[in-house]
Amino acid sequence: MSGSPPPTGGFVRRVGLFQATAINMSQMCGIGPFVTIPLMVAAFGGPQAVIGFVAGALLALADGLVWAELGSAMPGSGGSYVYLRQAFQYRTGRLMPFLFVWTAMLFIPLIMSTGVVGFVQYLGYLAPDLGRTSGDLIGLGVIALVILLLWRGIEHIARITAVMWVVMIASVLLVIVASASDFSAHLAFTYPAHAFDLTASHFWLGFAAGLTIGIYDYLGYNTTAYMGAEIKDPGRTLPRSIIFSILGIMVIYLLLQIGTLGVVDWHRMTDPHDIASTSVASAVLEETWGKGAADTVTVLILITAFASVFAGLLGGSRVPYDAARDRVFFRPYAKLHAKHRFPTLGLATMGVITAIGFLIGRHTDLATLIQLLTTVMVLVQALAQILAVTVLRARQPALRRPYRMWLYPVPSIVALVGWLVIYGYADKNSPGRHPIEWSLAWLLLGCLAFVLWARVEKVWPFGPKEISEEYLTSREAEPAEA
Repeated sequence: MSGSPPPTGGFVRRVGLFQATAINMSQMCGIGPFVTIPLMVAAFGGPQAVIGFVAGALLALADGLVWAELGSAMPGSGGSYVYLRQAFQYRTGRLMPFLFVWTAMLFIPLIMSTGVVGFVQYLGYLAPDLGRTSGDLIGLGVIALVILLLWRGIEHIARITAVMWVVMIASVLLVIVASASDFSAHLAFTYPAHAFDLTASHFWLGFAAGLTIGIYDYLGYNTTAYMGAEIKDPGRTLPRSIIFSILGIMVIYLLLQIGTLGVVDWHRMTDPHDIASTSVASAVLEETWGKGAADTVTVLILITAFASVFAGLLGGSRVPYDAARDRVFFRPYAKLHAKHRFPTLGLATMGVITAIGFLIGRHTDLATLIQLLTTVMVLVQALAQILAVTVLRARQPALRRPYRMWLYPVPSIVALVGWLVIYGYADKNSPGRHPIEWSLAWLLLGCLAFVLWARVEKVWPFGPKEISEEYLTSREAEPAEA
C-alpha cells in the first residue's frame, strides 16, 4: 500500500501476464456466480437476464481502462490509495486516501459477508431442514473460524490460493459441462412478453439491478493494480491482465448463465421455496447427473466460498495497516501481532463488520447486501478514481504513462454513467433499505473521522499540505505502448 515506487530491496517484479491474468480471474470468480444467477433472473424477470452479465462486463471494461492508465503510470503497491493521494493532494491533502481506506473498511468485509451468505445457502441443499437460527449460527461460526485461522498466522498462502483456484475452476466447469449434457434451447431462449420493451420503466429498473449484480460478479478485475510493484513490465502487463481477465470471466459467466437456464426453468429461480433460488448449481447437477453428483459439487462450492472469505479477509485486513503505517489512517491499525506478525486490529475490525454484514444479508436478502456494498464503493473509489485520471492529466502532464486510455475520455464517461445508474437506482431497487442514505452517512462519518485524525496528526487542514510527486521523478521508465 505504500504510495512510493518500490525501493531497492523491496518488492520484486516477478508476476508476468499469465500469472497476473490468473490472479485477477481467481479473485473475480468465487462464490459470486453460484448465488447471483437467480438474483439476475429475478431482476430481469426472465432468461433475458444474460443482459446483466454483458452489461456488467462492459462497465468492468470501461472502468478497467481507468485502472489500467493509473496503474501503469504509478506501478507501486496500493491501487486506489496511491491514485487518489496523487490526484487530490493539491486541494484536500490526505482526505481522499483516508476516505478510501475508511470505505474499504466497510465494503471489503461486506463483500466477504456475501460469501458467507452463499455458504449457508448451499449448505441448505445438503441439510434441507436447516433453520434460520441454525444458519445464522453456522455462518457466524464460519467467520469465527476464518478469523481464528488468520489469527494464528498462516504460512504458504500461495498453496491455499492454488487450492481455491483449482476447486473453483472444477466447480464452474462441472456445472457448465453438466448443463451442456442436457441443454434445452426452449428453456434458455423462450422469453416472456415485453422482455425487451425498452420503453417500459420496469425494464430499466431491472437493468439497473442487473448491472449492480453484474459488476459485483466482476469485482476483482483490478487486483493486479494493487500489486503494481510486483508486476513485470506493468505498462503492458497491467492493461492486458485487466482486459483479458474480464473477457475470460465474461465467457465463463455466459456459459454458466445460459447453461443453467437451459436446464432449470427460470420460474423456479424466482420461487423462494424452491432450491433453485438458493442453490441453483446444485439444482442443475441434480437435474442432469443425479443427487450424488449434486452433493459432490455442492461440497466443492462450500470449499470455494470458505476459501474466498479466507483470502479476502487476509488481504483486506492489510489495507488499514498499510495506510496507518504510511500515516494516512489511525495509528493503532499499524500494530502487528507480536509473534505472528499480522495486523490484529484490522483483522478484528473486518471480522466484526463481516459478521454484521452476514446477519444483514440473512435477515434482508442477498440482493440488498450487494446493493449496499456497491453503493458504498461508488462515491470514493469508482467516481473519484474516474475523476483522478483527468485531474492527473492536468496536474501531472509529464507523468510517464506507458499506457494511455483508449479513446479517452469515452471509457471514463461510460464508466461514470454506469456507476451513476447503479447509484441512482439503489433506493428503488432496495425499497425501504435506503442504501444511498447509508452510503452518504458513512461518508459523512468518514469526513468527521478525518477531521479528528488530521487534528491529532497536525496535517491539512490543521497543518501544511504535503505535496508528493514521486512518480514524476521515478527512474522506472516504461516504453510507451502503441
